[in-house]
Amino acid sequence: MSPENHLQVVWFKRDLRVSDHRPLYESSQKGTVLPLYIVEPLVVNAPDFGTRHWEFIRGSLEELRKNLAKRGQPLIVRIGDAVEVLKTLHQQRGHFTLYAHEETGNDITFQRDKAVRKWAKSQQIQFHEFYQNGVVRVLSDRDGWSKIWEKRMSEEIFPTPDQLSTIKELEVGEIPTSEQLELSDLLGSVQPPGEQAAQELLQSFLYERGQPYHFALSSPLSAFDHCSRLSPHIAYGTISLKTVVQALEKRRAKLKDDTTPEAGDWKKSMRAFEARLHWQSHFMQKLESDPNIEFQSFIPPYDQLRESEFNQEYYQAWCEGKTGFPMVDACMRALRGTGYLNFRMRAMIVSFAAYNLWLDWRQFGHYLAQQWTDYEPGIHYSQLQMQSGTTGINTVRIYSPTKQGKDHDPEGVFIKRWVPELAEVPLKYIHEPAKMPDEVQEESRCVIGRDYPYPIVDHVATAKEAKRRIYEMRRLPELRQLADEVMAKHGSRKKPSSRRFSKKKSSAS
Repeated sequence: MSPENHLQVVWFKRDLRVSDHRPLYESSQKGTVLPLYIVEPLVVNAPDFGTRHWEFIRGSLEELRKNLAKRGQPLIVRIGDAVEVLKTLHQQRGHFTLYAHEETGNDITFQRDKAVRKWAKSQQIQFHEFYQNGVVRVLSDRDGWSKIWEKRMSEEIFPTPDQLSTIKELEVGEIPTSEQLELSDLLGSVQPPGEQAAQELLQSFLYERGQPYHFALSSPLSAFDHCSRLSPHIAYGTISLKTVVQALEKRRAKLKDDTTPEAGDWKKSMRAFEARLHWQSHFMQKLESDPNIEFQSFIPPYDQLRESEFNQEYYQAWCEGKTGFPMVDACMRALRGTGYLNFRMRAMIVSFAAYNLWLDWRQFGHYLAQQWTDYEPGIHYSQLQMQSGTTGINTVRIYSPTKQGKDHDPEGVFIKRWVPELAEVPLKYIHEPAKMPDEVQEESRCVIGRDYPYPIVDHVATAKEAKRRIYEMRRLPELRQLADEVMAKHGSRKKPSSRRFSKKKSSAS
């Protein structure tokens, strides 16, 4: 039986959309399509998986099922090990061709994908995998990576199939709830999921919200509204990176000849946003090229720095937002409540944990992964290590929480929103409440040590000691050699530049 005459199984993973979905499009040209999503217990029970992730995925799956049903065949959902689910399908339906997007995930999904490929080969099942972003599988040389990214982002948007044949004899399967998966209660909100929400965010950012992006992205006061907020949608594939890039290019083309001050702000913001779209794939490429960075530092000897000095009390205070540093505490509580923080504040809370509290990134990374709605393993582990000083090639940045608060929340609005104990503290002391005189503490109904904690560490002293220990290791000749190897393998080769797409019409416009 030829591939055109048997079932075409499209395995959805982190690509929960119907638009610009190459596996869906390619399979629809070959025959009857069975769209499949597998809920994998190993994935949902992993230490880096949180209830917020599943709530976002579940909402996206519900919309995906409706979008596919409109075309004739709703999404099929199964729970279990991926290989076992595919084996059962093979027994029920006979031979099929398998389609999927490549995924750069954690080690669980990495090993899962290898097992699926091995099984497919053993059954002589064709398994077609397609890239969906700028991450290059089996990249031989970083020097050519940027050109590959540019080429991929300029390719045609894949059409969405108008019609799919209905498969009547298969149960569609229930999309389980968090309770059914025995996930913990969600502490906070979830950003609206699904393809429609992604498209609406993209348009509102490019034409309404994004004008102040280039300076608004640093402050948690403005970032929640003026950053794109597309990161969870890109992470779970409710919109393709190519769609975002091409929509951005269209917007920039419209701004090109506009010389008004307003257009000038828009142009700066669109350039800044473009750079971050490059960085998204750049950091994911690091994990693709070296899966070990999920478990060990880019330079493994750095793992010895902190592994025997874990302080449980510090860790707990940091997680709960009770460190005595108002900006850190506000950020940790905002993260827990919303699943989001802007990049600078993400860097600050990791810096504080790694340097001031001297916590090993491997011991607090899973907690953060569970909180981010947009958790992307490749970005997550690269950034944890960058902000912990274990890459050997990045500048050691130790953020002062007090300075960050004064710079990016000068009136204490964000702090008071998320740390209500400080709601009545005078502005003079909002960033350093421990300096309040006793009478001011009483008047503010915020007695330090009772209503709000003293700082759990001395920032200046711990920062100084952290720098000393990091640079002491960096000076070792053998580590400098390893750093050169890391730079050769993972370092950025060029600054992002404006693309010049082909003049071919794209369905993204």
